[in-house]
Amino acid sequence: MQKFVWQIIKKTSLTLAALTLLAMPRALAVRPFITDDAALSGFKRSELASWIFASRAGTEVWQSANWGLSNWAELTVAGIWGRSKYEFNGETIKAFSYTLPLLQAKFLIREYEPNGLPGIGAAVGANMPWGKGAFVSDGYGAFGTVFLTQCFGMNENLLIHAQAGGTYLKEKESKKQYMGLVFGLGAQVKVYRGLHLIGEIVSGDPYEHGAGSMYQLGIRQFVSDHLQFDLAFGSGIFDNTKTSSWVTGGIRYVLSFKNQKS
Repeated sequence: MQKFVWQIIKKTSLTLAALTLLAMPRALAVRPFITDDAALSGFKRSELASWIFASRAGTEVWQSANWGLSNWAELTVAGIWGRSKYEFNGETIKAFSYTLPLLQAKFLIREYEPNGLPGIGAAVGANMPWGKGAFVSDGYGAFGTVFLTQCFGMNENLLIHAQAGGTYLKEKESKKQYMGLVFGLGAQVKVYRGLHLIGEIVSGDPYEHGAGSMYQLGIRQFVSDHLQFDLAFGSGIFDNTKTSSWVTGGIRYVLSFKNQKS
């Protein structure tokens, strides 16, 4: 009887985990946080991520996948879908929106060392004005960033990330061109085993030209080297972002294709 009950619990848990990976709705790199890190998934490893970004302006479901070309480079493709909300003639209008793809190439120049020299990385990417609704970009966008990661403690007790870069946007209709700056400073503090506190303060967003200054605070749980959960609260500092506050959470799962038998 106990064996039968355990089999039911095991199968139910695996089913729920699979459904969560498919349906649980911001993780390129360290998303849902904006400040990037000097780390990659690794050669022949793929990271699948799904996260949700909920605010008064609606709900965005981000989904991404990356592939490790080597231990020093990876490619990422992502898309967004969900429901936007806006006011029109005194009424709240809700509409389905989606956009894709967002493309990124990330490079690791130097790995970080515990209590040693910082890691260095860089990323470039682009997004297209394709899709429907409020999530679609106003034009053709591109970005480039460099970032540093400093590690304190042999077990990564404290990680500090710094990021700087810029964005470019060419409006689809007017053909006007705009450029912006991106800065970010974030930290991850180990609390107990796989549980970490995370926080950041940023100005701009590589994936969204014209984003303002904001902060995010939350928790990160590493279940294993392959599975991670994030949950955070964020807000615009000067209320100059598209929403004044939001809640975001997500899941990442890493697949390894090394030494796989056909």
